[in-house]
Amino acid sequence: MKNQITPEEKKYLQLLAEKYPTTQAVCTEIINLNAILNLPKGTEHFMSDLHGEYEAFCHILNNCSGVIREKVTMLYNQRNNLSRENAGFHRSDILEDNMTKEECQELCTLIYYPKEKLEALKKEGKINDNWYKKTIGNLNELSRMLSSKYTRSKVRKCMPKEYQYILDELLHMQKDEDNNQYRYHEQIIETLIQLNSCDDFIEAYAEMLKKLAVDYLHIVGDIFDRGPRPDAILDMLKNFHALDIEWGNHDILWMGAAAGSQACMATVVRNSLSYHNMDVLEKGYGVSLRPLALFAEHTYKKRKSVTEMAKIAISIILFKLEGQIIMRHPEYNMQDRLLLNQIDYSKHVMIIDGKEYEIGDIDFPTIDPKNPYQLTPEEEELMKGFSDAFSESFRLQEHIHFLYEKGSIYKKYNGNLLFHGCIPLTKNGDFSKMKLTGKEYSGKDYMDYADRIARSAYFEHNQDALDFMWYLWCGKESPISGRVIKTVERMLLTDQSMWEEPRNPYYDFCNQEETCKKILREFGMAEKGCHIINGHTPVKVVKGESPIKANGLLFVIDGGFCRAYQKTTGIAGYTLIYNSHGIRLKAHHPFSNKEIVLTENLDIESDSQFIETFEKRKMIENTDTGKKINGQIEDLKRLLNAYRQGILVSKLKNGE
Repeated sequence: MKNQITPEEKKYLQLLAEKYPTTQAVCTEIINLNAILNLPKGTEHFMSDLHGEYEAFCHILNNCSGVIREKVTMLYNQRNNLSRENAGFHRSDILEDNMTKEECQELCTLIYYPKEKLEALKKEGKINDNWYKKTIGNLNELSRMLSSKYTRSKVRKCMPKEYQYILDELLHMQKDEDNNQYRYHEQIIETLIQLNSCDDFIEAYAEMLKKLAVDYLHIVGDIFDRGPRPDAILDMLKNFHALDIEWGNHDILWMGAAAGSQACMATVVRNSLSYHNMDVLEKGYGVSLRPLALFAEHTYKKRKSVTEMAKIAISIILFKLEGQIIMRHPEYNMQDRLLLNQIDYSKHVMIIDGKEYEIGDIDFPTIDPKNPYQLTPEEEELMKGFSDAFSESFRLQEHIHFLYEKGSIYKKYNGNLLFHGCIPLTKNGDFSKMKLTGKEYSGKDYMDYADRIARSAYFEHNQDALDFMWYLWCGKESPISGRVIKTVERMLLTDQSMWEEPRNPYYDFCNQEETCKKILREFGMAEKGCHIINGHTPVKVVKGESPIKANGLLFVIDGGFCRAYQKTTGIAGYTLIYNSHGIRLKAHHPFSNKEIVLTENLDIESDSQFIETFEKRKMIENTDTGKKINGQIEDLKRLLNAYRQGILVSKLKNGE
């Protein structure tokens, strides 16, 4: 008796049958998927708070957070141990020589920067036919080590297309009685040498090895600001094979500016001036600061530099635009941030909570005391120019579109909950409630709301959504910021006690296991075996602070990629590595420069700390991908059953 199926199910199975038209095709795919489930999970890397430090990030991405060097060291140890065990025995494969430590270092640098290192070695006269043979052999053996936990299909996808056939042949060479395959593969390398194609081939091999070393990359926020080249980082990430991005407050700021928020634009410009990083705007994205400089020169008192005058000019514009947003949105509960109307211009003081605070050496020629938040016609014209420049910058819009495509407010992935800042909490440790558009939001609902509105700002240019982008940058209950931003006080007041920026209670409660468990439950995640991964707050390692919180339930991985933070943190960035064996944290030492790496084969030193070791190795079956595959298997079994019961007609083997 045939099982009854609904018309909807039959329609779905008919669509599936187009891809798997025979019972044999269905069985083959079920066998293939079941086999994949029993492979080890891929290696995930987590990094955060890159803050424009392109050179350091580029190197860490190239050395796969030290994993390449670890694998080369393993290869060195295996090779030399084998040599000692088989003294006098001829090895019948491509590799016959031991490796020295110097050769290991050189091989690592070659993988990190193949084109540049090849050029350097040629100038030194080190490259000859034997060098090519040995180097390609070393790369081949290393690739076998890295590819052992992947299917052949996945490994092929990692191969550059122009050398896919050759790489596939070399990688799957098998020893045989008469060394036939050895001679076959030796001839492949000989031909590469004869055709002067070895350099291109080595570059392709290096690209493949780095893809095999890191299966998936998570960037937990803050690509922009402070460092000199966030644009170059985004160019590099655009070409990375598999990643996601959790938006940080600095990312949201640039996203808001690209979407059309003038308050976000003014903040981006101010930050670029503050960090002496104007090239990102002017050379990276073609946004000229000259109109601002001219406006500042003829509006404000002469100061030490045009940059200082420009910073004051854009700051006053920013404070006006922020005030307009706060007045448009009383639901933000930020009325206490309306400070321009608290200035006593005769005394040159600001009155806060009935107390007078001295204002520094700043004049206010563009502020009307009766209407302090109104832009002058010149300021309006200046901001219109910025609006046009941000919207017309093709490269900026391309990068921001990429952030929307690959990014989100938070991410659940393989048992880890990723977000940049915080889940806003009250002083009692409960989820904070925000009343927006007539509805209360808290916890996961609030994060989902923030994600929706951020997308509306860019794709629909809704003014309320654009205003909310500014709120996400600096609002009191912003899940991405999580602190009260006191730009006005820091800019205007001499009393530095007024500069302190209170943090959301989350940053205290997140040290408690129960709070982390509550957050995980809120997002539908199990308390056991799951973790929260944050960035945003630099970990002061130099003062004994640990990135591991709440007895291992939460990891804060902002280790100070930004040079400005490295004195505070004592390190130069973290990479959290999650593979089939466990979780470990890599703390990176400061990066010198690329030239030293190339000339001296020096690498970034990284200290490795094992956080969690699994009793049983995690397989793909234990991952989110595994859940999807199991669902596909169930669907295929239903299709197979439909074929066997005659509900659907299977094609013959020859497709007829």
